[in-house]
Amino acid sequence: MSANHPVISVTGSSGAGTSTAKVALEHIFRREKVTPAIVEGDCFHRFDRYEFREKSKEFEAVGKRLSHFSDEANLFDKIADLFKDYGEKGVGKARTYIHDDEEAKIYGVEPGRFTDWRDVGEGSDLLFYEGLHGGVEEVLPYADLLLGIVPVVNLEWIQKIHRDTEMRGYSPEAVVENILSRMHDYVHFITPQFSNTDINFQRVPLVDTSNPFIARDVPTPDESVVVIRVRKPEKWGIDFPWLSSMLHDSFMSRRNTIVVPAGKMMFAMELILSPIIHELMEKKRKG
Repeated sequence: MSANHPVISVTGSSGAGTSTAKVALEHIFRREKVTPAIVEGDCFHRFDRYEFREKSKEFEAVGKRLSHFSDEANLFDKIADLFKDYGEKGVGKARTYIHDDEEAKIYGVEPGRFTDWRDVGEGSDLLFYEGLHGGVEEVLPYADLLLGIVPVVNLEWIQKIHRDTEMRGYSPEAVVENILSRMHDYVHFITPQFSNTDINFQRVPLVDTSNPFIARDVPTPDESVVVIRVRKPEKWGIDFPWLSSMLHDSFMSRRNTIVVPAGKMMFAMELILSPIIHELMEKKRKG
């Protein structure tokens, strides 16, 4: 952890909604005049798209499954190295995973491949990491603020099924098979991170999602609440009575937990995180 070069990490599963946290933090960075070095976690996958397919076949041949959730398919040590090096020097190593043709034009690398490793962070105020494994054990000594985005699992599955069928062209059966094939790794590599996070934002539907595999619609924000748990409120100076007064229809469910309407999730994030980011920047400026 470093006062001079703070590291903020957002962790969450595929389809969990980490993009909401990214937008909220971008708003805060803009107001605070913060220049972040942004790193997406998929650049730390061990295999590119084509290598992953071949490795998956090798695993299947011996009765095993390979998933993007597991340690076998990711470079946890490289994430830790980035956090550590950035905290010490303000610069670290990362690369970019090329998702589509638009990114291919920018980087000159075909979709599904990685760019070369390069230095990132020069001239930045802090490191902002977003990905699947931002809270694994290897990175914990080096993260200044660790955020978890984790809808209840049935909602997460509904969101993934709808996203992958409507936006990525997969069949519902293929998406369900993908969910099942990753379940062991989800339990062992994704969920344990949320015991390590400083603040969790968990969206909970208020409609029946008991069978996520037949749900026709993703529950809307009006049909959901967000449970926000702060592991050490005193460390971050969280004023829950003030938050309750600012967030209409919110309530405290435990001494370190506030429940807010899901439509106010981004507003809640900005209210909670703005003072924290400001304090991190003040410490940085004072050296």
